[in-house]
Amino acid sequence: MVEKKKVLVIGSNSFSGIDFIDLLLEEGKYEVIGVSRSQEKPDFFLTYKRHPNENYSFYQIDLNKDLDRFATLIEKERPEYVVNFAALVEVGPSWDSPQDWFMTNAVAVTSLAKLLSQFSFIKKYVHTSTPEVYGSCEDKITENAPLNPSTPYAASKAAGDLSLFTFFKNYNLPICLVRSTNVYGRGQSLFKIVPRVALYLKMGKKIPLHGGGKAVKSYIHIRDISKGELSIMLDGKSGEIYHLSPDGEGIAICDLIKMICDKLNIKFDDAVDIVGERLGQDKAYVIDSSKARSSFDWKPVISLEEGVSDVIDWVSENYEEMTSQSLEYNHKL
Repeated sequence: MVEKKKVLVIGSNSFSGIDFIDLLLEEGKYEVIGVSRSQEKPDFFLTYKRHPNENYSFYQIDLNKDLDRFATLIEKERPEYVVNFAALVEVGPSWDSPQDWFMTNAVAVTSLAKLLSQFSFIKKYVHTSTPEVYGSCEDKITENAPLNPSTPYAASKAAGDLSLFTFFKNYNLPICLVRSTNVYGRGQSLFKIVPRVALYLKMGKKIPLHGGGKAVKSYIHIRDISKGELSIMLDGKSGEIYHLSPDGEGIAICDLIKMICDKLNIKFDDAVDIVGERLGQDKAYVIDSSKARSSFDWKPVISLEEGVSDVIDWVSENYEEMTSQSLEYNHKL
């Protein structure tokens, strides 16, 4: 019997963490350890629940407050791979308490890097970042583009990224950095645009459309991203940054909402209220992912039409449970 590779997933309760765990368990080659500062979400979010649980264990640990306990877990489990999805990711609220975003996305990340650099049994540390560190990405930019963040969230992620590479350069921390465009899919937080629009339309609520929805986003299905991250975990070159993005030039938010309205037979003009643009909203996020495509023979395969339809189905299947959940972002220290 082949021994399973051990992977520790930080931020296991995040949307990206949940899907990555689901992919690992689906592959059947991995023993997975999940770590999150919060308790596990309701089952309709947890796609990995469809698998037998003997290959998955969960620990509730806040790396901001209990790094020593996390260090004990690392020493006990000795994972070959560590993949980190933990972050404060919302842009708007980062203006209200930017210090919290820097504490999690920069300070805690630096403490984690120092800790992980002590363990020679770790073959790869995969860290998820964001193209928002580049500011507005109206052309397909590559991994060597200069950092130009325009929000506290983006600045905190850029600071964390820069700090991580000092540990690669000086301590040989085997890091790969991933920057992907806007993810969506079954299991996503309900305040995110695709499930939120589907829920609002079913509830008869109007959708506030910031700036008329002109901002262009590059939406890519979470499973395509998870497969790219798995390739980077196994075969990525330490010290490298990899972009993951869809084909095409992105889609305006208003057009995405129109797509969902059409699928639910609701008129767009009856479904939205035009409101002011968000502070620091970048015009577009369109990044070049040819490096990952050529390095790992990776490419996205789930179309936006197919993926959005699946999210609508997921919302319909769990509508009653979802309406009992908060549809707003809830900031927790």
